[in-house]
Amino acid sequence: MKLSLSRNLEEISRIVAATHSWFAEQHVSDSLMFPVDLATEELFVNMIRHNPDKPDKITLEIDTVERGVAVQLTDYDVERFDPRSAPTPNTSAPASERAIGGLGLHLVAKVVTALD
Repeated sequence: MKLSLSRNLEEISRIVAATHSWFAEQHVSDSLMFPVDLATEELFVNMIRHNPDKPDKITLEIDTVERGVAVQLTDYDVERFDPRSAPTPNTSAPASERAIGGLGLHLVAKVVTALD
């Protein structure tokens, strides 16, 4: 599956609908739907938030792989960012003492097998 997405939060509903339809067509286990939805939404929102004025669309590709699915989000003409390089948030500190941001990528890393 491949989608070309505008930098608009309203695209999330289209992503979810297309992903769920693709899961059914490909007979992919529903148990993978939540982690795919969570990771895709979080990463897509981050791409919009950090590069809101870029004219290029964001590409979403999903394909089956052995024992699961591979999801790829591609943003164009932006500074390269490796999500594995993001600092690990201090989840043991009280919420009032934590820095804002970083929990989304942390959550994504916890629900997917690999993040590149």
